[in-house]
Amino acid sequence: MKNNLMMLSMFLLMTMGAFAQKEQIKEAQSLYDKGKNEEALAVLKKIEYLIVNASDSDKSDFFFIKGNVCKDLAAKNIDAVTNFALASSAYQDILLYENDSRNYKYAFKANQALKAMKSTLVDGAYSDYKAGKFKESAAKSYEVYQIDKKDTLNLFNAAGSSLNGKDYVSAIKYYEELRKINYTGKGMIFYATNKKTKVEEAFISMSARESNIEAGLYEKPRNFYPPSKKEEVLLSLGYCYLERNDYVNAAKYYESDLQLNPNCLDCCINLAYVKMQLKKEVVDQMSLLGNTPKEMKEYDKLSIQKDEIVKSAIPYLKKALVIEPKNEEATKTLLGVYRALDMTNEYNALKNSQ
Repeated sequence: MKNNLMMLSMFLLMTMGAFAQKEQIKEAQSLYDKGKNEEALAVLKKIEYLIVNASDSDKSDFFFIKGNVCKDLAAKNIDAVTNFALASSAYQDILLYENDSRNYKYAFKANQALKAMKSTLVDGAYSDYKAGKFKESAAKSYEVYQIDKKDTLNLFNAAGSSLNGKDYVSAIKYYEELRKINYTGKGMIFYATNKKTKVEEAFISMSARESNIEAGLYEKPRNFYPPSKKEEVLLSLGYCYLERNDYVNAAKYYESDLQLNPNCLDCCINLAYVKMQLKKEVVDQMSLLGNTPKEMKEYDKLSIQKDEIVKSAIPYLKKALVIEPKNEEATKTLLGVYRALDMTNEYNALKNSQ
C-alpha cells in the first residue's frame, strides 16, 4: 500500500511537471508573438533542464520556439554570434528528436531556418571581412561551418580571418581542424569585377556575389577551381606558432610543408630563423651560469649544443639560396652562421660569390 502511494505521488509530480512545462512553453510562445524575445528566452531557460525528460511533442515545441527566439535576437544584432549558435543548435535538436520519433512537426521549418541563417551568416562574415572586422568575420564563418560541416570553405575562411586579425590562438584552432580533416580546398571560388575600381574580387559564396551583382556593384562573374590548400594550411600553422614563440611546433609544420613542396622558400628561411631562436634560448641558459667547476662543465656542454643548433640551420639556408640565389636574408644569415662557427673558407666563398 505504501509503495502504491509513493508511485502515485511520483506519477502526480511528473504529471504536474509536464503540465507546467507545457504552460511555460505556451507563455514563451505568447511573449515571442508579442516581440518580447528576451523575456521569452528567460522563460525557456527556466525549464530547459527538464526538457530531456519531456514528451517528443514538447521537445519539438520547446526547441522550435527557442530557435525562433534566438534567431530573431541575432537578426537584431543582440549578441549575434552567440544567439545564432543557440538558434542553430535548437533547430538541429528538432531534426534529431523528430528523426528519432518519426513525428515531423517542425523539421521542414527548421531546415528552412537553418538555410536562411547560413546565408545571413555568410553574407555577414563577408561584410565584416571587407570592413576589417576580422574577429567578427571569423566567428560568423565558424558558426556557418558548425551549421553545415560539409561546407569546409567556411572553416578555412574562419582561419584566414583570424590570421588577418592576428588572433593566432583562434587561427591555430581552425587550421588544426582543417589539417585533421585533410582539407584541400578544391571547391569553387566566386569572382566578380568591382564596377567602380575595375578590380576583380573574390566572394565568400555564390549568394554573396549574386547579391552584390543584383545591387549593381559588380559585374563579369567568374568561377575558379583553385589548387590544393594543404600547403597553405601547414604554412599558416607554422607562421601562427612562430608568432606565439612556439618554435617546436613551428618547425614541425614548416618541415611538413617542405615535404609537400621542397622548393618552399618561406619554409627554409623560417626554419633557419627557428634554429636561431633556439640558439638564443641556449645562450640565455649559458649566461645564467657561474664559475664553479660544475657550472663550467654545464657551460661547455651547452656551448656544444648551441653550435649544433646553429649548424642545423645551414642546410635550410643553402636550400633557400638554391631556390633564390640572390635572396639577401638567406645570404646574410648564412654568412653570420659561417662566421659564428669559424667556417672561414665557406664564409669567403659565399662572400665572393655575391
